[in-house]
Amino acid sequence: MQLIIRQNYLDELIELYGTPDIKVITGIRRSGKSVLLQEFVHYLQTLHEQLNIVMINLQELEFDHLLEYHALHRYILEQYKEGMANILLIDEVQLCPHFELAINSIYAKGIYDMYITGSNAFLLSSDLATLFTGRTIEIQVYPFSFGEYLTYYKITDHYEEAFDQYVRTGGMPGAYVYKTEDRQYDYIRDVYSTILIRDLVQKYKIRNKSEFTNIAEYMMDNIGNLLSPNNVSKALKNDQSEITRKTVSKYIGYLENAFLFYGAKRYDLKGKKYLENNSKYYLCDSSFRYAVNGTRNMDFGRVYENIVYLELRRRGYEVYVGKLYKKEIDFVAKKRDALIYIQVSDNISDDKTFEREYSPLLSIRDAYPKMIIARTRHEEYQYQGIRIVDICRWLRG
Repeated sequence: MQLIIRQNYLDELIELYGTPDIKVITGIRRSGKSVLLQEFVHYLQTLHEQLNIVMINLQELEFDHLLEYHALHRYILEQYKEGMANILLIDEVQLCPHFELAINSIYAKGIYDMYITGSNAFLLSSDLATLFTGRTIEIQVYPFSFGEYLTYYKITDHYEEAFDQYVRTGGMPGAYVYKTEDRQYDYIRDVYSTILIRDLVQKYKIRNKSEFTNIAEYMMDNIGNLLSPNNVSKALKNDQSEITRKTVSKYIGYLENAFLFYGAKRYDLKGKKYLENNSKYYLCDSSFRYAVNGTRNMDFGRVYENIVYLELRRRGYEVYVGKLYKKEIDFVAKKRDALIYIQVSDNISDDKTFEREYSPLLSIRDAYPKMIIARTRHEEYQYQGIRIVDICRWLRG
């Protein structure tokens, strides 16, 4: 498999190098966390410093004896070298039961610069505060962006065709080694099954697997729609499922914990407050929707919305769904003092569709930038102060 340097993530780790925090790399299975850790080690090896790099990959057989936390703790202490900068990197740390006891003890001694990765549902952002007594910084790793897809395949022209393929096959790098779309979908389905069954069903001791799977697939079919545990429960009851609202809420939480879905809360632009009822949910990668639910309904508009949502998160934005009276703005993207209002569409060549997209933006009275991202296949232009941007060009940066 060809490897590419994911410079943005690598730069984050380089920026954090030498800080006393526990650096925790999280993200969905097979999104490239282990490779990122290796890239960081290669960077460290180029530094003209006296470094002692202790790299432990608990998936490898030679570290099998460290799958007990006392043994892991003892080994890390034995590898320490006085008078050098000691750097500890542990990949798939969750494979060692009670690993947090060893990590916390090492952290308390202040002798290592620490970096760890963990597969989804075992090392969760929501758990970090309770797992570790030390301060943590989380680096979230996402599947490949369109820009990284172009880099991987060395594509320097015919971007429109490449974008069409990226929409279908997504950004899971492990799928790229397969030459046909069917084989790629087989791989993605395998990742999906591993997350649902081995990670979530086993971790949370879920008894009704089919009920849990139905919720995941329903959410895939409804990316970009407003959902609540109540309306999901009602929809599934119509299919003769007796699942309760409380159970739906719990299962959605599990799916978010595993980084399979990301929730976008609603933000009332008039009242300047976040709304608790109803959120939108987006897949970590659009390929899961097609691999699991099939390509019978491509629904490009919603898939483009999903792709834009993920790209905004990659670029460091907090992303919300905007509400202004009865109108909805697809995304309110915030980063420190910056804010952008964004509508996403498949095709805005029809006047009615175009009006439907720009009308909510023109209703916003503040001076923050406004954009429509769509499949225009044209250069960027403006309409009444709103930037109209082709999605393929926008994704290329």
